[in-house]
Parts: sequence; structure tokens; C-alpha cells
Amino acid sequence: MQQDLLLNIIPFNPPAGKQTFAFYRQKQPGYYPVFKGDLQGLLDDKFSALELLELEKLYTDFQPPREGAILLDIDLSVSTRFANHYYRYLIRKHFEGIADIMHQDFTSETEVWFHSPEKSTAKYKVYNQFTLKVQYGRVTDKPELVLSYDGTTKVFAKPVSEIYNFNTNLYNWIVCNGVIYKWKFRPQEVINQPQNCYPILSNELKPHLEIAFDVPDLKNRYPKYLDILQDFYSKYLNTPAFCKIIPITEEGFYRPKAEQYRVINSSSNDLLYAGGKTGKEPKKDFKSKGPYQLPQKPSNFKFFFIYQQSDKPTAVTELYRYLHSGWKDDRFPFPKMQDYIKVPFELDISKNVEFDTVENAVASVRNAVKNADWQPDTQYMALFVNPVPKLEKDEGKKNIYYKIKEILLYEGVLSQVIKSEHLYKNGKPNSFFNTFLPHIEIAMLAKLGGVPWRLNRPTNNELIVGVGAFYSVTRKSRFVGSAFCFNNEGIFKGFDCFKGDDTISLAGSIREAVAEFIAVNYTASRLVIHFYKDIGKKELEPILRTLHTLGLNIPVIVVTINKTESKELLGFDVSDAENLMPYSGTIVKVGKSEYLLFNNTRYDATSKPAQKEYHFPVKIALSSTVEGMLDDMNLVEQLIDQVYQFSRMYWKSTNQQNLPVTIKYPEMVAEICPYFQHDKLPDFGKESLWFL
Repeated sequence: MQQDLLLNIIPFNPPAGKQTFAFYRQKQPGYYPVFKGDLQGLLDDKFSALELLELEKLYTDFQPPREGAILLDIDLSVSTRFANHYYRYLIRKHFEGIADIMHQDFTSETEVWFHSPEKSTAKYKVYNQFTLKVQYGRVTDKPELVLSYDGTTKVFAKPVSEIYNFNTNLYNWIVCNGVIYKWKFRPQEVINQPQNCYPILSNELKPHLEIAFDVPDLKNRYPKYLDILQDFYSKYLNTPAFCKIIPITEEGFYRPKAEQYRVINSSSNDLLYAGGKTGKEPKKDFKSKGPYQLPQKPSNFKFFFIYQQSDKPTAVTELYRYLHSGWKDDRFPFPKMQDYIKVPFELDISKNVEFDTVENAVASVRNAVKNADWQPDTQYMALFVNPVPKLEKDEGKKNIYYKIKEILLYEGVLSQVIKSEHLYKNGKPNSFFNTFLPHIEIAMLAKLGGVPWRLNRPTNNELIVGVGAFYSVTRKSRFVGSAFCFNNEGIFKGFDCFKGDDTISLAGSIREAVAEFIAVNYTASRLVIHFYKDIGKKELEPILRTLHTLGLNIPVIVVTINKTESKELLGFDVSDAENLMPYSGTIVKVGKSEYLLFNNTRYDATSKPAQKEYHFPVKIALSSTVEGMLDDMNLVEQLIDQVYQFSRMYWKSTNQQNLPVTIKYPEMVAEICPYFQHDKLPDFGKESLWFL
């Protein structure tokens, strides 16, 4: 498959020869810190050995020398880490007075915001947000400028001085005189001018200032983003003034060479269904091909409803009808549940739980579950028709979802939750509910222990650990979920959840998984960990100690998978001028051990992805405890191929995902567990997909 890739990276030429820069021991206002490691080899004749040992950093303002300056002659093509500081400084100085708002992000890169009058209203101003990142030799042998479009941000039209009787704890970031400040840490000169401080509208802040949430745009973003990036390039970068300080190459955005990218073998898209039938897209294939494997144990499955009394004649009746008899429609019919997922829909009415108000829902469920006569050799699943609307502001009402889920889970009862407003609204049934049914029933099958589909690969026994995370706003802390896979079929077990800083428990759960794996397979050649962020020494050391106690001296490969789509680094297939999205399975090398993986439904030239399937790439970084191991590109492709395939094992929906379930499933566990009263999951919760 031919494609012509374009990256949002612009190479530029470093100035020839050496330049003199002035540095100082003491920090002054407006000075930039430069760590001694960024000046390697330049300080030996300026300091004694003892002084160098004690020295942490120097400071510079990039201006002509003043009294007490330490002068260094620096070749920017050699001292590339210092050069990056200098280029960032030049870019910031250039955009002062050009950008409407400027900000230096946490990685010291430059954000520039430009006002968009046509999108603004009397209540708020809208700004287009860009980041200019400097890097050296990631995809070329030159310094590089990464231009990323970060979307739009809204700034409230009134300053804080005109917002009365307001909880100021809700402010996070503000704009003052074209500069962004954190509300908690704004300097005194900003505190002194509240009339010039405008709140940036976060999602937490919007409802309190009567600003509607943004409606997500599900259309293909590739053409829009490329147009915006090219427009910025023409207006602000490809100009004499900018090229004088940052001499960008004439070609502009970089086109990677053929050896810098590859496409995963198309067989990695293949999925297995019933009777060995194969297909690529579950949303098209599952209905005709059927589930790969039905639940094996127990022998019987029974269902019951949990609902508010007022929903019984409407939402509950409709849901029962759809599952029992299917969706009757001339154009878009949908089969009954037993015909779709091949599991009989056997209702046990005696277990139904009816409550009259949301306030007593939890108590009603707790009493009913405690007194229920559960049949042996039977797995029960509750169908909870949740009366609490999606936009409910009352946290107590919203949390009945978690409380009821917890009660059922600790009783060994599975649950499937459907909001009543999705079934019945404004006095009539939802005429589009047939689009919900495939996702709901696939999730039900997976929770019951069935396998809707699996990867069409020869079984390869390898232990893969997935670690995902979720930040709980209510608990103000991060929770980490883990999951284990014992082969490349994508079947998971051993789910658990820990506090974000509890690295010992995480390592302990990995020890148990490794021991179980070895008991079955006698040996393990390596341990692959899919991690939600760059893994640090603090997280890795307990895992290595765990392997040591088991007597295993095996390589540990960490595959870091950013859980948010990459907008910072993008690629476009300009040979497809209309849609611009690279083929699914395209891997682009964007650093020493960093890659972009395009994961979508553009499998070949005839593919027609739905609008919401134009996914941006996932950024992947690889590291290993064995030096040089990742120089083998075949191994690298195998590891990324694994990520790619595991994204196809998502059973909460038939829609294609761009994140692998190794990250997605643990994250889902970590999102729910903080709301539970119990500190630990029951064994039943560790072995089933109850969280889908």
C-alpha cells in the first residue's frame, strides 16, 4: 500500500561555528536555569573539580555579558541540549507582541494562543492554541521544530473583579495581560490587578458560570488540523523575521523516508469468530459470524431487572422487549439476544428489585440481594435501568451506580447498566436504541465469560501485564489498575486496583501472575509490561525484586502507551488528499525508541471508515532492562504489533478502539474502584469483566 507521509515536524539548520554566551552563578529576575549536564565539556577550565562537583546549574538571560559573567564559546550543533534552551528563548521573544496569549508549559515549550473572533461570544473569548516544541535529531540529523495544534480554549469575558459571591477555589488558570498563571501561585503583581485577570474555563468551572460544555466533534479531524497547521506555518513561521532566528528548511513539514516507517502485516487485523470464521470489523461481522466461544461455566444463566417503579411500564418494558424479541424495524431490525450472542434470555422475575425513589434505591438492592435465594450452578446478571440522567449534578444520586454495582459484585452477581433516558424519553421510546443493542449485548456476553471474538494468531504463551490509571477527582488521587494476559489471544484475568503510589502491591500482584504463569508453562522468556506512562525507578525496582525472589533473571520490556491520542505528533497521508489519515498499522519512528502507531479502520484503499473512526495516532515508547535488545527492529515491530492487536479485543463495544485493552481495561477498573467501600476486590471481581 503506497502512502506519502507528512509529519508536523519542521527541521531547521543550526548556525555555523561558535557563539559566546554569558552565564552567572546567581539567579536574577528573567534569568533561565541551565543544568551543568547541558553544558558538558564546557566548564572544566572555568571551575575546579570540587566546584564542579558542587555545581548544580548556572543562569543566563542570553544577553551581552555583564559584571561577573562566565563566558562560554558554544557550538550549537554540538551542545544540542543547551541549543534547545536558546532556540526556545528565541521563539518566545519572537512571539511576544504577535501572539495574544503566551505560556511556557511544564516541559518549558512555548504555547501561543490566537484570538478567534468568529467563535467568541459576549460571555467568553475563544482562542486557537498551538505549541512550538524544540527537539534535536529525533527524525532527522538537525534540530527540529514540532508545531502542534492543541484545539481551542475559552476564556471568560469578565475579570475576576466582576464575578461576585463566587467560590474562588474553582479557579485553576487565569489570563493576565496576555500571560497565563496558575491561580494558586500567581505572583503579587498579578494579585494586585484582579481587574485584568480572566478565568480560563475548565469543565469544572463552566457550569458555575453558566457556560455549556463543548459538544465533541466526531468528524474526521485530519483535514482540519493540516489546514490549521499549514496556515500557521505560512503566517508565522515561513517569514523572513522568523527564518532569521530559526532558519527552517525550504521543504517545511518533514516527509519521512521509506525506512523510517512500516505497516504492520494485514493479517494482524484478522479476528476469529464462531467455527473458525474470520473477519476484520466486529460491527460488520459479529452478527453473521457469531461468538467465538460461549460461556463454559456455570451451566445456567439467569437475568433480573433493577428499576425505579415509574420506569417499569416504559423503559423496563422496552428493554425486555428488545432483549426477548429483538428490534422490529423494516429498515434496521436487530435480532433477539439469544440469536445475537447465543445465550438464552432467561428471566427470573422473583429476583427483580423495584424501588420508588432514587434515594432508597441502594437500600432496596442491598436488602433484596441479602435475602435472595440464589440457585446453585447459576450465574445471575442484573439489568439495572438507571433513572439518574447523564447530566445530573447531585453527586449522591450519580453515585448509586457505583454503590449498586459494588453490592452486586461482592455477592457474585454481574450487572449491566442502561440509563432509562436512553430507552425512553419525552414520553416515547428512543427510536435509535437499536444502535445501543450490539454494544450492550457484546458486553453482556463477555461479562458472562464468553469470548465474542479472538485474535487469529497461533497461540504464543507470553506473560503480558497491563497497567492503566485513572485520576479520581472526588478522592483527589490517582488509582492504578492492573490486568494480566497469559498468551497472545487477548484473554485477560487477574484484575486489581491500587492507590497510585502503592508500588509494592502492584509488584505483589505481578509476582502472583508470574508464579501462576510458570506453574502452567514451566518457564518465562521475558516479561512484557504495557504501562500508562513512562515507568520510573520507583515502579520498576519492586518488580525486578519480585522476579529475583522467584529466581528469574529474565528481560523486562516496558511498552509505554500514552492513553490520550497524540496531537503533539501527527502524520498525514497526503496521497489521500481528501481524508489524509495514514493506513491502519502504520508505525513511524519519531525518536530513539519512540513510535507513532496509527490504529484505525483504514485497512486498504477500499476502506471507508466512519467519521468517528478517524483516530489520531497512539504514541508508544519502548525500554528494556537488557541493553541493545530493542535494536532488533523485528522485535520492536512484534511488540508494537501486540499493542495493535490488543486494541481489537475491546468487548464493551463493536466499535474499533485505538488503545489496547492492556491499558483500557485496567483504567476502567481504576475508574470505578475508588467509589467502592471495600478496600479490595473480591476474587470474583478479579476474574471477570464485570466493569465493561
